[in-house]
Amino acid sequence: MIPTLPSGLAATAVVAASSANLGPGFDSMGIAVSLYDEIVVETTESGLVVEVEGEGAGRVPLDGSHLVVRAIERGLGQTGVRAAGLRVRCRNDIPHSRGLGSSAAAVVGGLAAANGLAAQGGSTPMTDTELVQVSAEFEGHPDNAAAAVLGGAVVSWTAAGECGPRYAAAQIQLHPDVNLFAAVPQVRSSTAETRVLLPEQVSHTDARFNLSRAALLVVALTERPDLLMVATEDVLHQPQRAAAMPASAEYLAVLRRCGVAAVLSGAGPAVLALSTAAELPAEAVEFGNAHGFTVARMSAGDGVTWSSGVAVRR
Repeated sequence: MIPTLPSGLAATAVVAASSANLGPGFDSMGIAVSLYDEIVVETTESGLVVEVEGEGAGRVPLDGSHLVVRAIERGLGQTGVRAAGLRVRCRNDIPHSRGLGSSAAAVVGGLAAANGLAAQGGSTPMTDTELVQVSAEFEGHPDNAAAAVLGGAVVSWTAAGECGPRYAAAQIQLHPDVNLFAAVPQVRSSTAETRVLLPEQVSHTDARFNLSRAALLVVALTERPDLLMVATEDVLHQPQRAAAMPASAEYLAVLRRCGVAAVLSGAGPAVLALSTAAELPAEAVEFGNAHGFTVARMSAGDGVTWSSGVAVRR
């Protein structure tokens, strides 16, 4: 029989937003950025209470279908315990449906919060390797999830396993001169909707192009940020998604025309700029302001943290 945790336990998790693909690294590269959600979960005698503050408030379900709740329950099962009841509080700063990994953050944060409960119940918490595996199972690829778990920049991959796909990732050391700027519009986008715009097959020429740029991107991010412009070129997914988010595609073109290495963040519509300059060019800032983008300088985000008890919000 699976042991039931006593009521009155509490745990907190803090998890970063993330940007996937980074241009040519489709479904394999990502970076955490310094925008965070916090999850506080408490065990109760019975039932489920879900509270949401900030992003998603009034729009997301407040029942067992909530992604954080599903992740907490999955995490408890993974660690060999269960809870008779839960109270879950989500304090969200990561924009939803904008390409900044809000779904991955919800899953990783929920799993990490489950770690905090399981540790108090005498169970062994999941390792980072296990967190990457279990969180990636929710979406079928580990780029955003791995960045949220490990923090900083990551390269992730998928391999065949006896019991299904095996997901893994390695962290790479971001060069200290690389600055990040996230440009977030008001419009939303669905990854599922934009993924259908991508062709099932690509040419050897296009595949070769992206392979070279993805390999170069690791060099640019870690040792040679002067190569970021050419290293962030892509032909496999950004051009195909442009028609679905014209303002983002135009802003991407403006930034690159100004000499800034910019990419679509995940499936968009947010745009991520990587630059060795401390500020974006005036033309790029003016375009963003005029077209409804909120542009903010950010640093690389930290890996997910969890603790027993109710912590003070970051």
